[in-house]
Amino acid sequence: MVSVTGLRDGAAPEAGAAAGAGAGAAASAGAAAAGVELDVAALGVRGVNARLRELTSAAVVTVRNPAGRHSLAVGLDAQISVTIDGPAGYYLGGLGKRAAITVRGPTGWGLAENLMSGSVRVCGDASQAAAASAHGGLIVVEGNASLRAGISLKGATLAVAGDAGPFCGFMAQAGTILIGGDAGDGLGDSLYEAVIYVAGTVRGLGSDARVEDLGEADVAVVRDLVNRTGFGHIDPEKVTRVGSARQLYHFDTHNHGSY
Repeated sequence: MVSVTGLRDGAAPEAGAAAGAGAGAAASAGAAAAGVELDVAALGVRGVNARLRELTSAAVVTVRNPAGRHSLAVGLDAQISVTIDGPAGYYLGGLGKRAAITVRGPTGWGLAENLMSGSVRVCGDASQAAAASAHGGLIVVEGNASLRAGISLKGATLAVAGDAGPFCGFMAQAGTILIGGDAGDGLGDSLYEAVIYVAGTVRGLGSDARVEDLGEADVAVVRDLVNRTGFGHIDPEKVTRVGSARQLYHFDTHNHGSY
């Protein structure tokens, strides 16, 4: 295990005994094989993020002492595995590609905002606007998600094991949302081409959202998501499908009260 602590930005990390005394490429290879630990309390958010972006594919990283700090693990672009060992703040894992991020705790607003690919899994609850504008990848919330989860979703997949708050899927343009519990009021308000599946109760639909027939293709999609997320409490054949009624695609003065 390579531990990086107490360094100023730009300083060279010290390698622990498990990584050996080699430097350069040998040290990097050892770090990828043995795993890396980064301490937010010592390095700060910028220091941790800079070191995460320096890592090459297959690296395994644990980020210690996140303490609810914002913007951790943003802008990653490598097939690395990152574990955030504790609660994280706003915008965790946003603007990223290819990385697999796991958070051992809850997260704040804007989880995985604008995610392009890869995955982000939260072992807890997520605050407002989880997966906002996410273009690709898989965002998994093992607890509940607050209001506006999946807002302006653009192709990613958001899976929530528990309940989702009001206005989930607001203006979602493409992608899939799976809710393992209940959905709050305003579900799918101003929905475009995204599809929402709810295992529990739908408390209220938003403007231009409607309940649609569940087909075999939908069951297959949900079953695949259940397998990928481990949400075994969801029966793929007993979910409610919510899609767009496609009445508000273009502004019409006759519908002004619905906007």
